[in-house]
Amino acid sequence: MMSINRSKIPSARRNWVISRRVFLKSSAASLAGLTALPLSYTLATSRPNTARIGILTDCHYADKDTDGSKYYRESDDKLSEFIRIMKKQEVDCLIETGDFIDEDDYSEAQTITNLQTIEQIFQGSPPPHKIPMYHVLGNHDMSRLSKSQFLSYITNTGIDSNLTYYSFDINGLHCVILDANYGKDGSTYYDYDHNNFSWTDPNIPPAERTWLEADLAAAQGPVLVFIHQKLDLHEGYNDDYCIKNDIEEIRGILEDSGKVLAVFQGHRHVGEYSYINDIHYCNLKAMVTDSGEANNSYAIIEVHPDRSITVSACRNEIRREFDARCSVADLTGDCEVDFGDFAKMANDWLDKGL
Repeated sequence: MMSINRSKIPSARRNWVISRRVFLKSSAASLAGLTALPLSYTLATSRPNTARIGILTDCHYADKDTDGSKYYRESDDKLSEFIRIMKKQEVDCLIETGDFIDEDDYSEAQTITNLQTIEQIFQGSPPPHKIPMYHVLGNHDMSRLSKSQFLSYITNTGIDSNLTYYSFDINGLHCVILDANYGKDGSTYYDYDHNNFSWTDPNIPPAERTWLEADLAAAQGPVLVFIHQKLDLHEGYNDDYCIKNDIEEIRGILEDSGKVLAVFQGHRHVGEYSYINDIHYCNLKAMVTDSGEANNSYAIIEVHPDRSITVSACRNEIRREFDARCSVADLTGDCEVDFGDFAKMANDWLDKGL
């Protein structure tokens, strides 16, 4: 079940929509110019005004046996479905929010082989698609590799291959990719590297925070932030999946900018939602969770000219349920529709092949 923190009701100027848009029908039936700036890039697109992003999290691809609800070997087929649907939906870019691979049982050489396999699928080969694509680093990505090794085998469109955090613009939307994969020893921060870390102690170092503050200050439009580890630590929710060190300062940078609409996260494999000081925090469900195409999870994010956000969910991502009764239309007014009813309706569509 998807949990929701409703400590503060979203303001009307930042509507949050969970949609059962028409592309769900096509997905069921079909399952059958970069300008470089320092740490920041601008995407050219043919669709004005509304930015559309295809998003997934926690693919955890690995050639190893199932562990509980994690079906590692099925992530390649699930990712292939995601790419097919995103191509048909003509999204502006693709973002995966970390833990692209899971190689805790394997050697470095096997890790690289599996990373090459899943990255080729993400690139749409064969033949490759032309959709700009971006990776967020997750802790499992450094279980058997260094950051530089991981980055050398993947593509972040138009981004320097050495960068682990960066930003880009599309259709007036500023997208920020953060890296919290740092350990801390006293006042010294160090990169996650070949499993030299505790996954419950992620950190964003001062240098990255300084960059983030400057990047947000320079942003010309509304902002979405993408990160693997969770930023929505709040009272009564002391979660190992959250960033704890300096979290008030980090969220304060986002809040003080007045530009950040939402943060999209992974790491914790269940769907969750929080609303804290005018910013939405959306935790997507992991792609690796559960077996079969019906349990795939991914979504399309749309940010409209009025700064409203639509999250159109596919497959298992559509089955997120809030533990309160919340309107399908938005989260700004009285709760009217149970997401369980919404999920049943969407599943009926899929079962009928609509």
